[in-house]
Amino acid sequence: MAFRLDDRWVWDFWFAQEGGCTHLFFLQAPKSLGDPNKRHWHVSIGHAVSNDLMNWVEVEEALRPAASPAWDDYTTWTGAVMRAPQGHWLMFYTGTSRADEGLIQRIGLATSPDLYRWERAAGNPIVQLPDSTLYETLDKSVWYEQACRDPWVFPGPDGDGWHMVFTAREPNGPSIGRGVIGHATSNDLHQWTLQPPLFRSRVFGHLEVPQIFQWQGRWYCLFCTAANLIDGDYASAAMSQPMTGTHYLMADHPLGEWHLIPGDFLVGDPLGKLYAGRVLPAQDGSLYFMAFLKHEEQGAFVGELSDPLPVVVREDGTLYVDASRYGVLPHNVPISA
Repeated sequence: MAFRLDDRWVWDFWFAQEGGCTHLFFLQAPKSLGDPNKRHWHVSIGHAVSNDLMNWVEVEEALRPAASPAWDDYTTWTGAVMRAPQGHWLMFYTGTSRADEGLIQRIGLATSPDLYRWERAAGNPIVQLPDSTLYETLDKSVWYEQACRDPWVFPGPDGDGWHMVFTAREPNGPSIGRGVIGHATSNDLHQWTLQPPLFRSRVFGHLEVPQIFQWQGRWYCLFCTAANLIDGDYASAAMSQPMTGTHYLMADHPLGEWHLIPGDFLVGDPLGKLYAGRVLPAQDGSLYFMAFLKHEEQGAFVGELSDPLPVVVREDGTLYVDASRYGVLPHNVPISA
């Protein structure tokens, strides 16, 4: 495996790149918990660095839950890192509080001069859901949590501020099918305004860990979801079988219109061996896919990160990843690479 820890599980991750070095930030929890389902509530954000996406050196953890009481005193979950125009680094991350029993998710900000030392910013949380006008708020009769997590931030394509996408749900329609790519905008990366969803799935319960990137004039939005959170009619009509894993949207512009790629997932299978995939650029300019190993063949949780897998971009812009080394059968195999 590209990255594993003997004493901790590792799952969702994000990254920043500078000077040929990739900084990996990841969720981690001690294996001494025994039950991997407890990892979500005993989490911190780890940090490792690499020059080749294969050999990683762990460094001091980046962030852990705040002292109580605080909006993020229970969990610090998945986020994104980017360099601010002023030169310092920003980490957008998900938090939950003990006062809310971890059921209400919000997005906050931490800053760093060097990617190693992180401090929470003033004014947190920077994104939260005040009501159900644009997004579903907590209603346990409909869904088990209030989804507002997994931020990903990118500059406006015309130099007009900044855009954040995040995992969310819309307030109307069948519960399975309310999953959307949430959207917020900012002029300064600190004050954010909620906007209507960037994409409404109508067929997924949620679209987790979105990542938006551009490649050769096309825009892509990766997301992941689980087999039991896919509308049954859609799965029967469009997929060989319901699967858990990473899929993607395509667009000609980062603000849409976004289109769901039909058919099977980019990397997925019924068991969910690989999850929460990201696309990373290598130093030679090629693209690689990495994900965390979620389940082995017998269904046990793994909690390690995969090796980088080459991403093939077809002439029509669609993507292909061969993850067969991890027991995931290739989907939508290209005629030629």
